[in-house]
Amino acid sequence: MPRFSIIVPSHGVAGRLSQALDSVLGQSFGDWQLIPVCDAPDAPAAEVAAGYAGRDSRVTPVHSPPSAGLSGARNAGMRAATGAHLLFLDGDDLLLPGALAALDARLTETGDVDVLYAEHERTPWWEGEPTNPAAPVLAKAPGGPFAPADLPGLTGVQLPAWSAVYRRDFLTAHGLTFPDSHFTDLGWGGLTTLAAERIAVLRRVVVRHRMRRQGSRLNLPGPHQHALLDQVDLVLSRAAGCGLSAERTGPLFEQLFAVVLKTASRPDRLLRGHRAFFRRAGRLYRRHRPGGYRAPGGSVGVQHRLLATGAYTAFRALRGVNQVAARSAESLPRPPMLRTRLRYARDLRRPLDPQLAVYCAYWGRGYACNPAAIHAKARELAPHIRSVFLVEADQAHAMPGDVEYAVIGSRRYWEVLARATYFVNNANFAEGVVKRPGSVHLQTQHGTPLKTMGVDQSTYPVVAARSGSFTRLLGRVDRWDFNLSSNRHSTQMWERAFPGSYEHLEYGYPRNDVYCTATAEDVVRVRRELGVPEGRRAVLYAPTHRDHHTGFEPGLDLEAFCEAAGEDVVVLLRAHYFYDRGRSQGSGRIIDVTAHRSAEDVCLAADALVTDYSSIMFDYANLDRPIVVYADDWDVYREIRGVYFDLPAAPPGLVVRTPGELAAVFRDGSYAGPQAAALRAAFRERFCEFDDGRAAERVVRRVLLGEPPEALPPVIPLAERVPAPAAATLVRS
Repeated sequence: MPRFSIIVPSHGVAGRLSQALDSVLGQSFGDWQLIPVCDAPDAPAAEVAAGYAGRDSRVTPVHSPPSAGLSGARNAGMRAATGAHLLFLDGDDLLLPGALAALDARLTETGDVDVLYAEHERTPWWEGEPTNPAAPVLAKAPGGPFAPADLPGLTGVQLPAWSAVYRRDFLTAHGLTFPDSHFTDLGWGGLTTLAAERIAVLRRVVVRHRMRRQGSRLNLPGPHQHALLDQVDLVLSRAAGCGLSAERTGPLFEQLFAVVLKTASRPDRLLRGHRAFFRRAGRLYRRHRPGGYRAPGGSVGVQHRLLATGAYTAFRALRGVNQVAARSAESLPRPPMLRTRLRYARDLRRPLDPQLAVYCAYWGRGYACNPAAIHAKARELAPHIRSVFLVEADQAHAMPGDVEYAVIGSRRYWEVLARATYFVNNANFAEGVVKRPGSVHLQTQHGTPLKTMGVDQSTYPVVAARSGSFTRLLGRVDRWDFNLSSNRHSTQMWERAFPGSYEHLEYGYPRNDVYCTATAEDVVRVRRELGVPEGRRAVLYAPTHRDHHTGFEPGLDLEAFCEAAGEDVVVLLRAHYFYDRGRSQGSGRIIDVTAHRSAEDVCLAADALVTDYSSIMFDYANLDRPIVVYADDWDVYREIRGVYFDLPAAPPGLVVRTPGELAAVFRDGSYAGPQAAALRAAFRERFCEFDDGRAAERVVRRVLLGEPPEALPPVIPLAERVPAPAAATLVRS
């Protein structure tokens, strides 16, 4: 029997689940059972949990449907637990280093008490100092084990379930489970303390609770707020059945109704049924008020008396709930020029244009990427919607002649931003753009994340120094209504990197549709346009940006590579878009395609890809053509930039470390051999899940036409897709 069973619900936090599990696996104390609770075997979190179970037999995942809620997930974990003591850890929280060893030592010291309370740390999502709210609650506890009657103020309802350890035999003997519905921690804390005979305290922080940027789900408005009263009734009814003294029931009653009064004073949490909530709370107050109970003094005592008498109108007046918090117009970001600012403010007062959509790619670099693919499909499926592309002045000349555009910063630019209903971008719109009620913002992203993104960059100093304000970034994320994913890995990482209340669209990347729809004629045409000689092997070399470099460094002698790899090899050089200067710099067997507007065309033309850590590998994998990873500085890149997974351990093809190794795999053909094909197949299975050629259609139908998810074209299985043929295949044919 393990010493501890640690139960980790994972619903809605798949992106951070690995960090929670790592915090357990990294403990110095190893006598434990780890139970991740996932929604279903095919849920995103289940894949994460299965990976850990495959590496460590102490990890035993179980499943609980989302409809069962947090209580159902924890109860499912309890049924699977075999440890002497149970711990509960939220899937986006962390068990601090040394926590299990400290808990084990304290239990050895106090004996196997029924409940061992411990301190926890509440960490603000972004800015602010961590707090230890459990410390004052536990401060008056005796040094050794004690009976609950010895400290009546420690009722358990002020502490979350993950701020304690519970003896499993004690829970089983009393038939204790988490109460159904919302506010389950409140009910659980009260019930366990009422049943416990011996408890103890550990004055040490063992859990880091990472507060969600969106706030607690329990604070959201909705009918679930009424479940709070169910939990209060449950605990106080159980207390009455135990025949406890007023000394014990008084603190329990007061702490429970402190939560009730807090909710009653927040009409934003009870958009409907606020009066009904107050009246029922008053009935519970009168029914469960302990004999001889004296309400606290001051304004809190006034609230108690108003609740007891059902004086709803007076309560509303006391709390000032009729006041609406107004935001000053001056606090809204505005364009920099006064005249433009005034015009923009005027246009913001005009109604939204329901048939206007604006698009932007790479901060105005032109007609490219997912926004361009969605724009093209929208003209086909939603021709009634007028589409305007936003572009920098120096890129306007490259816009297609039949695409309407507005130059960034111009008067027309601010006009369409003020009136548009639909916003599509693969980066972010400017700080001055106001998210109007009724507008729909779609963030398409522009790659699959291997390197850390968003707020995950904050722990990497070199990257963080170049990233600007993360607080402002999160403000821009708040404008998103939808966020696009091309695979489940991306969904989980976006959740971590860009926390927000948007909806994930696992539809694939529209820009990658062409890899399933292009024909042999398209491949021949693109190669001719790029200047690839007939009969040559075109190797696309696409290195990523290095945050610790000041300019583009190829990292490879491409002329020497061509000479060593074979007479038929030519290289298509595509530097990161940061280094696009709008002109070609190729020579000899090197064709510089950095300035070419369509990365998709370049990929279609290439017979093979050589890259280091660029996200282009995830897109190119859709073509099912050879990929070689040139990882000469992987360890440096990983430490400086931060990565989400170990690429050399799960690559899309062969991994080489030196120029000689790279040339050799092309010279002997192993870059396209059986081993490379097997690696590529596994990579495609993981990262090409949704890119089936119909992503743009799904996006347009869902976002612009408002069709329900069940009406969209289903994703074509990977085995049934037919990628565009490679040039080498055409020659053989």
